[in-house]
Amino acid sequence: MNAEVKPEELREAAHALRAVARRTPVVHANWLSEMFGHPVLLKCENLQRSGSFKLRGAYLRISRIPEPDRERGVVAASAGNHAQGVALAAGQLGVTSVVYMPRTASLPKVEATRAYGAEVCLVGDTVEDALAAAQAAAEETGATLIHPFDHRDVILGQATVGLEILEQVPDVASIVVPTGGGGLLAGVASAVNVVKPSVAVIAAQASGAFTMQRSLAAGHPVALQGRPTTMADGIAVARPGELPLDLVEGVVRESVAVSEAEIAKALLHTLERGKLLAEPAGVVGVAALSHLELRDPTVVVLSGGNIDPLVLNKVIHHGLRAAGRFEALSVRLDDSPGALAALLVLLAEQETNVVDVNHLRADPRLAVGEVEVTVVLEMRGPEHRAQVLAALRSAGYRVHESAGS
Repeated sequence: MNAEVKPEELREAAHALRAVARRTPVVHANWLSEMFGHPVLLKCENLQRSGSFKLRGAYLRISRIPEPDRERGVVAASAGNHAQGVALAAGQLGVTSVVYMPRTASLPKVEATRAYGAEVCLVGDTVEDALAAAQAAAEETGATLIHPFDHRDVILGQATVGLEILEQVPDVASIVVPTGGGGLLAGVASAVNVVKPSVAVIAAQASGAFTMQRSLAAGHPVALQGRPTTMADGIAVARPGELPLDLVEGVVRESVAVSEAEIAKALLHTLERGKLLAEPAGVVGVAALSHLELRDPTVVVLSGGNIDPLVLNKVIHHGLRAAGRFEALSVRLDDSPGALAALLVLLAEQETNVVDVNHLRADPRLAVGEVEVTVVLEMRGPEHRAQVLAALRSAGYRVHESAGS
């Protein structure tokens, strides 16, 4: 590896961040350990200052800017987590910051970035659009661009996550890392490569932004065709960085893609069973566990906890549906007295809670004397859901399951 990190660089980064970044806890995830049959632990960077690991890299990068250059301030681009990390770090160091965010960035992340002291400029629809604007501003004003992942100091800051894991879990065998541009992955891989090369480092990505595996196979960054399509905005990156790719080559053992349904399910389980609030990007490592064959202690990085409450509401519903606990069914009935009541009685007999009912008569798809009823149901899981569907069909009802079921 051309860019291989040296032990003294890691020690210097850890020392620089000691009074700034929290040493976040590692907690035993008993529910995941039971599910997968081996010890699983969670590195809780969702509890880091600013709500994600991004503070580490941003602070180290800004702290190393020469004093004369600091006077011109810093600029950055981000969908939210890097934005907050830069804003907080710059404020701690007395440096002015301007952060470019896509217009699609969630309102809580935008407001939090402003609250940390940064000037926020909304531009474009993607992180790539915001990054182009930040680069142009840096060239025009002389401010220093704080890249979200493609800079050595940023990666060294993120490497302290890996150092802490190796200290907190000495017998760790595998570390699963949420991955977008590759800064956190490269940092953890660098720490592992220096301290304990036997540890397997695994990249977890959203299937709608799955670039790392292709890039590793090609030996250079490979961009997505089109825009990233995932709820995990923190890792919705169209192309990994050149330096992170250089650092992870030969160290990262595997790269796993997870679906949107798996992300939603993982977020719901982490909240419900682990009592930990994380954002969609933060739980892709949890979602990836079902794709991996691991037997020894595994640490999954929960990389961030900055989630828009509106997104949280949608993801919880999505996760409940993916877990077979929340469903909308459309049922055709004869348009006769008591038909709806009979349907509801059958559902009650199946111990299913009816959340909502929509009764449709005026639709050209319906035959004369026919109505369609959509019922929104709460169920206890996949087995109960299958039981309810079987009971409805056995009673002669024509049932249409909702899209995505």
